[in-house]
Amino acid sequence: MSAKLKAAVVGATGYSGFELARILLRHPRLEKPLLLSRNGNGDEKNLADLFPALAGNGKYPLKPLSWTTIKEQGVDLLFLATPHDASRALVPEAVAHGLRVIDLSGAWRIKQARHRAVYGFQDESSPSAAELTEKAVYGLPELNRDKIANATVVANPGCYATSVILALAPLIRAGVVDREQGIISDSKSGVSGAGKEPTARTHFVSVADNLSAYSVFDHRHLGEILEQLELGDDELIFTPHLLPIPRGILSTIYVRLEREMTAAQVESCFRGFYQGRPWVRIFANPRLPEIQFSVNTNYCDIGFCLAKDGRRLVVVSCEDNLLKGAAGQAVQNMNLMYGWNEAEGLQ
Repeated sequence: MSAKLKAAVVGATGYSGFELARILLRHPRLEKPLLLSRNGNGDEKNLADLFPALAGNGKYPLKPLSWTTIKEQGVDLLFLATPHDASRALVPEAVAHGLRVIDLSGAWRIKQARHRAVYGFQDESSPSAAELTEKAVYGLPELNRDKIANATVVANPGCYATSVILALAPLIRAGVVDREQGIISDSKSGVSGAGKEPTARTHFVSVADNLSAYSVFDHRHLGEILEQLELGDDELIFTPHLLPIPRGILSTIYVRLEREMTAAQVESCFRGFYQGRPWVRIFANPRLPEIQFSVNTNYCDIGFCLAKDGRRLVVVSCEDNLLKGAAGQAVQNMNLMYGWNEAEGLQ
C-alpha cells in the first residue's frame, strides 16, 4: 500500500477551515493532518475546544505556523483557510519551501488587476506576485480539471462564483446566450458566507426575519465570475443577498437565449457539459433545486425553467457555501492533484 499524503491546514478555526479539517481528518488517503494556527499565540491549543462537535474523538492540537515544523512533519500539501492578505503573503513562502498549495481565499483567483483592485493588495508591483498570479490555477474542477492536476497553486473559487459560473458555463460556451440582452444573477447566501468574525450586519437581530442586498455592483466575487465566463463588465448584473439561515446559496439567474430552444435542448446542453462530473446534479425540467437538497453535501444542483417563447430562461443553482463553495471543493481539488477519484473522502 502506498504511503499516505501529509497535509497541513492553516486557519482551521474559521467556518470553512473547520469543515476542511473535519473532512481531511477522515480522508482515507491522508495521514492525520497538521493543524496550524496563523497567529501562534498559544491560546487555541485544541480544535475541539472551539468546535465541541469534535469532542470525545481525541485531541486535535493547533500548533503555531512554522516552516520548520511543516518540513519536519513531511508535509506535501498546504491548505490555507486564511484571510486574503494573509494568503497573499503565505503562498510565495510556501512555494519557495517546495509545497503545493490550495488557497481558499481570494488572494490568487483573479488575473486582471482591475478586478483584483477590490482586495487592495499592496504587492501589485512585485514580480513574484505577478509570477504567482499567472501560475495559480482557478480551482473549479468542472472547468479546469486537467490544469488542476498539475498545479502548484490552486486558487479555490469563491462560493457565490461557484454557483453562478457552474450555472452559466454550459450555456455561454455553447454560444446560446444573447449576451447583448445582459444576464442577471440574483444570489442569496446563508450567514456563514460572511465569515466567523461577528459584525453588526451578521448579529442575530440584524439577520433574523430579514433579507437584505449588499455589495451591489462591487462584490469581490464579481471579477472572477466575469473572468471565468469571459464576459464583459456590462454583460452581467450580480446582486448578492444575505439570508437568515446558517449555510447554503441559491442563485436565480435570468438569461435570454440567442435562438428559440426547447426544454429538452437546454437540458441536453447542461447534461452534456457535466457528463462525468460527479458533483454537479442536473434537475429534470421543470423541477428546481432547493438549498435543503444540497446543504451539507458537495453537490452543486442546477435546474431551469424555460418560457413558452423558448427564449427567456431562468436557471437556479444551489450549493452549500462551506462545502462545494469552499472546503469540499478544496478537497475535490486535492483529489485531482494527486490522481484520486474526485469523490474520495466527500461521500
